Amino acid sequence: MANAMTDSRLNPSKQIESLWRLGGLTWTELGRRVWEGMNKTDLFNRAYELAYNFLLAVFPMLFFLISLLGVFAHEGSRLRADLFTYVQLALPPTAYQLLQTTLNEITRNTPGGKLTFGLLFALISGSAGMTQLITALNSVYEVRETRSWVKVRLISLGLTAAMSVLIIAALFLVLAGGHVIAYLGQVFGMSTAAFVASKVLQWVFALGFVVFAFAMVYYFAPDVEEQHWYWITPGSIIGVAIWALASGVLRAYLHFFNTYSKTYGSLGAVIILMLWFYVTGLAILLGGQINATIEHAAAEHGHIEAKAPGQKAA
Repeated sequence: MANAMTDSRLNPSKQIESLWRLGGLTWTELGRRVWEGMNKTDLFNRAYELAYNFLLAVFPMLFFLISLLGVFAHEGSRLRADLFTYVQLALPPTAYQLLQTTLNEITRNTPGGKLTFGLLFALISGSAGMTQLITALNSVYEVRETRSWVKVRLISLGLTAAMSVLIIAALFLVLAGGHVIAYLGQVFGMSTAAFVASKVLQWVFALGFVVFAFAMVYYFAPDVEEQHWYWITPGSIIGVAIWALASGVLRAYLHFFNTYSKTYGSLGAVIILMLWFYVTGLAILLGGQINATIEHAAAEHGHIEAKAPGQKAA
């Protein structure tokens, strides 16, 4: 699904056709080129850089998110408890405990005035990971950053704030949707199958917010021109799928073979959190590499609006 946000000589259907035909590549060729591209741009090591920046940014980011929710997410409130519940679903248990304990200490020890004053600072600090992600995605497209320092920071701040709004929207969708489904089930006597189907649909919509977040990053972060907005791309779908799968595998591994806590003691929780951030960063970069590889392949096959490696415009 696409919506051209710049003038295009092609109609949306032609743009989508090239995208989902993988720029003229087969899936095997795409996989080979993506692997070569990830090695060429050193994405595996760049994901480590992202993990470090995510670690520094996560607590200010969550602080900003909790502050944005305001009085509805005060300590002990239902909304805040539900927010932590859904964070817990993604994070390994040890990392989640570290995150929850630290954030509780931050908010408990911060008076209301300082909390309000610190909101902007939290947003700026929380955007550090996004700034590093912009740099990493530029390497995926093999372009140099030519935007001003101020513009890059503003883009980073905007994306960080937008991610916060999306998280809140997804949270409200899941929470409100759950109450609505439960109410309709009582009023209309929904069958078990219909109830399960509606719950699945509720989570599909919530997952759609995650895909949309990936799409925003892939559109605004790289310093390339003549971009077109795509709600769904192969990179965002595969990136989200890899992230969800890898997070699940990591949780299962740590459940049965948590050697980090035994080896590193109390530092094990920090290392596990960084490992999850590494998985998250690598999934985002992988999705960006897939989209870039498809566009570069389309340029090879003569697509009039596709950009070759290193090009900012066709």
